[in-house]
Amino acid sequence: MATKGQHVIPTGDKWSVRRAGASRASGTYKTRKEAISRARELAQSQKTELYIHGTDGRIRERSSYGCDPHPPKGS
Repeated sequence: MATKGQHVIPTGDKWSVRRAGASRASGTYKTRKEAISRARELAQSQKTELYIHGTDGRIRERSSYGCDPHPPKGS
Protein backbone atom coordinates (compact mmCIF):
# COMPACT_ATOMS: atom_id res chain seq x y z
CA MET A 1 0.00 0.00 0.00
CA ALA A 2 2.47 2.63 -1.09
CA THR A 3 -0.22 4.90 -2.53
CA LYS A 4 -0.89 8.04 -0.48
CA GLY A 5 -4.38 8.29 1.01
CA GLN A 6 -7.00 6.29 2.86
CA HIS A 7 -7.66 2.64 2.01
CA VAL A 8 -10.78 0.61 2.75
CA ILE A 9 -9.67 -3.02 2.99
CA PRO A 10 -11.32 -6.31 3.97
CA THR A 11 -10.23 -7.69 7.35
CA GLY A 12 -11.77 -11.08 7.97
CA ASP A 13 -15.53 -10.55 8.00
CA LYS A 14 -15.15 -6.80 8.68
CA TRP A 15 -13.75 -3.76 6.84
CA SER A 16 -10.84 -1.57 7.95
CA VAL A 17 -9.81 1.98 7.15
CA ARG A 18 -6.06 2.37 6.99
CA ARG A 19 -3.85 5.30 6.02
CA ALA A 20 -1.21 4.37 3.45
CA GLY A 21 1.96 3.28 5.19
CA ALA A 22 0.30 2.83 8.59
CA SER A 23 0.88 -0.41 10.46
CA ARG A 24 -2.51 -0.29 12.16
CA ALA A 25 -6.03 0.48 10.97
CA SER A 26 -7.55 3.78 12.06
CA GLY A 27 -10.88 1.97 12.41
CA THR A 28 -12.64 -1.33 11.80
CA TYR A 29 -16.30 -1.50 10.78
CA LYS A 30 -18.97 -4.19 10.43
CA THR A 31 -19.94 -3.12 6.92
CA ARG A 32 -18.09 -1.90 3.85
CA LYS A 33 -20.51 1.03 3.61
CA GLU A 34 -19.58 2.28 7.12
CA ALA A 35 -15.88 1.98 6.36
CA ILE A 36 -16.23 3.86 3.07
CA SER A 37 -18.15 6.66 4.76
CA ARG A 38 -15.44 7.14 7.41
CA ALA A 39 -12.58 6.84 4.91
CA ARG A 40 -14.24 9.43 2.65
CA GLU A 41 -14.47 11.87 5.60
CA LEU A 42 -10.78 11.36 6.37
CA ALA A 43 -9.69 11.70 2.73
CA GLN A 44 -11.69 14.90 2.29
CA SER A 45 -10.33 16.49 5.48
CA GLN A 46 -6.75 15.48 4.62
CA LYS A 47 -7.15 16.33 0.91
CA THR A 48 -5.85 12.92 -0.16
CA GLU A 49 -7.05 9.94 -2.17
CA LEU A 50 -9.61 7.30 -1.24
CA TYR A 51 -8.98 3.73 -2.39
CA ILE A 52 -11.70 1.11 -1.99
CA HIS A 53 -10.49 -2.48 -2.20
CA GLY A 54 -12.66 -5.47 -3.07
CA THR A 55 -12.86 -8.70 -1.09
CA ASP A 56 -9.90 -9.97 -3.12
CA GLY A 57 -7.76 -7.05 -1.91
CA ARG A 58 -7.48 -5.37 -5.31
CA ILE A 59 -8.39 -1.69 -5.73
CA ARG A 60 -11.91 -1.42 -7.17
CA GLU A 61 -12.59 2.32 -6.88
CA ARG A 62 -10.57 5.48 -6.41
CA SER A 63 -11.59 9.05 -5.58
CA SER A 64 -9.42 12.13 -5.33
CA TYR A 65 -10.07 14.83 -2.73
CA GLY A 66 -6.79 16.69 -3.06
CA CYS A 67 -4.79 18.44 -5.71
CA ASP A 68 -5.48 16.25 -8.71
CA PRO A 69 -2.37 16.09 -10.93
CA HIS A 70 -4.60 15.30 -13.95
CA PRO A 71 -7.75 17.44 -13.64
CA PRO A 72 -10.46 17.00 -16.26
CA LYS A 73 -10.32 19.32 -19.28
CA GLY A 74 -12.20 22.57 -18.81
CA SER A 75 -11.36 22.86 -15.10
